[in-house]
Amino acid sequence: MGLFPVAFVDDLRTRADIVQVIQEHVSLKKAGNSYKGLCPFHGEKTPSFHVNREKGFFHCFGCGVGGDVIKFVEMQEKVGFTDAVRLLARKFGLTVPETGPDGNELDARERETLLKIHEVSAAYFRAQLDTPAGARARQQLRDRSVNEETINTLGLGYAPASRDALNAYLLGQGFTPPLLLRSGLVLERDNGQVVDRFRNRLIVPIARDAGSIVAFGGRSMDPDQVPKYLNSPETPIYSKSRTLYGLNHTKPFLRKAGFVVLVEGYFDFAQVLQECRLPVVATCGTALTPQQAQLLRRFVSKVVLSFDPDAAGQSAAARSCDLLVAEGFQVNVAVLPGGDDPDTFIRNRSGRQYAAQLQQSTPYLDYLLDRTAARHDLRRDDSRRAFLQEMLAVAARVPDAAGRDQFADRIAHRARITESVVRDEIRKAAVERRTEVGAREMPSLGQLKPAERGVIWALMNQPDEAADALVELDQHDLDGLAGGPIIEQALRLRESGAAGSPAAFLARLSQEEAALVTGIASAPAPPAPPHECALALKRLRFEREGAAVQQEIDRLQQAGCGAEIDRLWQQKHELLQRIATLGSSGT
Repeated sequence: MGLFPVAFVDDLRTRADIVQVIQEHVSLKKAGNSYKGLCPFHGEKTPSFHVNREKGFFHCFGCGVGGDVIKFVEMQEKVGFTDAVRLLARKFGLTVPETGPDGNELDARERETLLKIHEVSAAYFRAQLDTPAGARARQQLRDRSVNEETINTLGLGYAPASRDALNAYLLGQGFTPPLLLRSGLVLERDNGQVVDRFRNRLIVPIARDAGSIVAFGGRSMDPDQVPKYLNSPETPIYSKSRTLYGLNHTKPFLRKAGFVVLVEGYFDFAQVLQECRLPVVATCGTALTPQQAQLLRRFVSKVVLSFDPDAAGQSAAARSCDLLVAEGFQVNVAVLPGGDDPDTFIRNRSGRQYAAQLQQSTPYLDYLLDRTAARHDLRRDDSRRAFLQEMLAVAARVPDAAGRDQFADRIAHRARITESVVRDEIRKAAVERRTEVGAREMPSLGQLKPAERGVIWALMNQPDEAADALVELDQHDLDGLAGGPIIEQALRLRESGAAGSPAAFLARLSQEEAALVTGIASAPAPPAPPHECALALKRLRFEREGAAVQQEIDRLQQAGCGAEIDRLWQQKHELLQRIATLGSSGT
């Protein structure tokens, strides 16, 4: 998937009138320096949705969402960042330059040509399926109970055994050899010969959620043909970690159902779609990636995993579940009887029975609890301790404290350990995990100190003054602050030379962080000038450090360590002098 030059995205944000864009979906009325209307993202009768044309952001005081013009298009159209940029560029007449994964610039014409190559190739493969050479592939599909409607819906095809049939065909269609190589559909051998990547394989087109074909998967036709599944490589238009197979077909089902069935393979997907008409997507044999989870988050908050029962499938399921739980999804696991995967289960039984298995799916944490307990003899103390250690790592990834406590009670019951002990251990593990990997819960507006809100307000409303104020701060000044990670992004912008751009600042934030920032920015005035707020944050740091030094002094006094105490008193005196130098800025 192509990436865009930063300068182009900044220019797009400047030229895309946020009021004009939002007014196509929301009736806005002028209200002072901003515009106001009914929020399109939640039902309301009194307008709480505000748009600031000058600063280029929107914020809803009802549901808390907020962001820039690109974020609005993402949320309104249910598309990713890349598609939102394209939609806006088309609307405002901008040509889209891009950079591929190698960092080289990829212009819009080249990208469109690569997409056209895949479109033409898909039609070629589909036509080959209906030729005499495709008879074995058609029989394979019949053996898998894939009907004609599903073949046409998914665009299934056949790559002939010829060494360079596709290459010759595409050259005949006017495509150039360098672009064919860049598409990944052909490859050049060491001797300079160019051959087709897919030969004698059943072909499955892979599309982005918007519908454009960007890659192919090929299944072997012969038992000794390796690998069994061959996929397109990463290309300027295809990133495996950012693509979910079948989402382009099932997006409407996801939105309506509110959940998704996550399977592994192409034919698992085909059978679930054909026989059950369920909201389903496939990871194509790999564990879910963070980018794929974010893609799903646009549509659903609940996932039912239905992976293969073999060790590899269950391992992928466990990794996917861990990621989804940490991302805040509600996750269930469907374990099919008889060692079947979804494809074989549906063919051997029925789609109705498969749907019934999904309805009986187990919440992931319960599934993992049962699976882990089965490996331990919980009648023995050492086994109970080992069981508890495994479960602590899982429980620490549960994002909310209430959910962790509920899981702790289930662990305690299974291991016959006091609930309070397990809860305390899980809380410690959760704290250690936040320290190790930087996981954190989003702060609320009330958790931010006035000085933090003042700096954030200025970053959006007085960017020049805020940039000057940031000179006073370093990353240590932000340690322990609820809004520290947000302000840290502004510090990084300053280091990169891009300070002073509210749009660039918002672009670096998550959706939740952007909503918090736009809420603060919508206030009519800051708590104090940005320079005073920055000094207040530095003063708070010295006070925190002083309190930590005093705590160590108290500990050493009890232990009778006099020499070390003298050094700490000197350190505390220096901190008090720094605080006095800063003055008494309010916090």
